[in-house]
This record gives sequence, structure tokens and C-alpha cells, in this order.
Amino acid sequence: MKSKIIIVTMFLLAASVLPATADPLPGEILKFQQLPMASTIILNGAVYNGHDEPSTAYLNPTANAYSGGFMADDFADKVSTPVVHIRWWGSYPTQAAPHGNVQNFLIAFESDVPGVIGQTHSQPGTVLQSEVVSLGAALSPGNGAFTEKLYQTVPGGEDIYQYNAELHTPFPEQANTVYWLKIVALVDPATEGQLQWGWHNRDYTVSDPFASGVPLPGEQDNRPLVDPNYYSPVWHFQDDAVRGGLTVTPSSVPGQFIVNQFGMGPTNYVDGLDGPGPDPLQGGIGQFSKDLAFELYTVPEPATLSLLALGGLAMLRRRK
Repeated sequence: MKSKIIIVTMFLLAASVLPATADPLPGEILKFQQLPMASTIILNGAVYNGHDEPSTAYLNPTANAYSGGFMADDFADKVSTPVVHIRWWGSYPTQAAPHGNVQNFLIAFESDVPGVIGQTHSQPGTVLQSEVVSLGAALSPGNGAFTEKLYQTVPGGEDIYQYNAELHTPFPEQANTVYWLKIVALVDPATEGQLQWGWHNRDYTVSDPFASGVPLPGEQDNRPLVDPNYYSPVWHFQDDAVRGGLTVTPSSVPGQFIVNQFGMGPTNYVDGLDGPGPDPLQGGIGQFSKDLAFELYTVPEPATLSLLALGGLAMLRRRK
């Protein structure tokens, strides 16, 4: 009985440091977190809001397929529980407000193709599960909808939007296993024009206490690889976020899609947008591999609450 009380107490502590909002839904617990760069102060009061990398595919009605470019990022956490809810951040890089809204996003979970140090970068492999979530007024468990709301206005830059999606089919993630998450706006030019959407980058000054350390290197501060006296921490999970091209076509299974991807390459942060640089002595932030901003949520079994609570307690200590 005492062990159950301890677990419940730790669960409540973890929940207390999470936003009390309807997104995610009650009972959905954070299990992986890369926060967005927004009003991040790094050097002598300089403020950086990051930038967005285009991740948009356009419908060709003749071919009944979408084609365009994508962004994807790798992740792994410490518990074997399904991903039921995703939160991420992005913007409309080429649109001036007011803009049209993305109506549909492709969300795909993919296997990892590990890189070889000094030779190749890691990249997404086989598509393990994919679905399209559609813009809705509200979320409910498993309804396959997403919401969009303004997260931060950036004068003279790209306003940042926050997205929350309830997956129609939970992704059965296993602990300590590297996966890739791909999020792509699906746009019909006939009704939405040439709307472009981009995925916002991570705030690398904030570490993710939920990230798995297996396999190595996991979540790490990249500074020792370049200069331990760099302006700020540069937290990074595993390998670079990647960009590439893709086509998306419906499969014979209702609700499933065939995703073909090609031309994948690693990405770095951008000097002046994501941080200082270039600097003649230390170089700029552009020398570091980039992560993207997203969170994963689950509905955990009681046995996993203690692991998730440890991540929440780490967040609480960090905020203090």
C-alpha cells in the first residue's frame, strides 16, 4: 500500500508542473518534450525566437497524391506506453497575417536508420504508422482532430502557433527505442492556395528530462564538442532533424497512407535567427545540429507513473 501511495504522490507532483488546460485532455501525461524557441534570452539580453522549416505537401488531384517537402525529428523516452496526443509548434513563413489555416496534417511515426560517426547521419526508415488529423473546434479521445492557436506574436518575424492533436490510432511506442516523427501540412491549392507551413525549432537552452539515454548519446549538451565556454547550453537529442522530399498517397487500407521519402539531409540552426553568430572565436549557433519543437503525451499504466513523475520533478527543480 505504501508503494502505491508514493507512486500516486509522485504522479500528482508531476501533474502539478504541467499546464492545466484542455490540450492535452485530462489524464494525458507528458512523456517527451522539446520546447519551442520563443523569446529566449541567450547573450547580453539578446532575444531569439527561432525560425520555421517548411514542411508542406500539395495535392495533385490528377495523380491523387500530395508531394512536397518534409521535416522530421528523432525521439526516444523511458516508458513503453502509447502516444495518444501530440503538441507541436510552427508557423506560416511566407504568409502575412491574416492567413488561411492548415486543414490537415500528416503525422507519421517511423523507424530509425542509425548514422555512422564521421560518415553518415541518421534518418527516418520504415513508416510504422501514419494518419491524417483534421482541423477541429475541439478534441476528444481518439477523434483524429487538431487545434491551432496563436502562441506568440513575433513583430517583423514569423508568428508562432501551437498545435494539439488527438491521434485516432495511438502509436505503441517502446521504451529506449529511437523513432522519428514526421509532421507535414497537407494543402489543396484549389481551396487553400499556395499556403506554406513550417515546423518551429527547439529551444536548445532547455533540456528534456524525459528523453531516454539508451541508445547513446541520448540527450546531451553539445558544447563540449565545440567550445565548453559557449554562450549557453546546446541541448540536443541523438542526431540532426532532417529535411527531404516526399509523396503521400492513400493506401488500400482506409485511413492509412503510403509515404515515399527521398533526398534526406541533416539540418543545423541558423546564425542570427536561432542564436548568436557568426562569432570569430566561438562560431555561431549554425555549427550545431537542430532539433524541432514537439511534445508527446500518453495515458500511462500505474507502473509507469513513477518514471514519468521523475521527469516532472526534474522540470520542477529546473524551473526553481
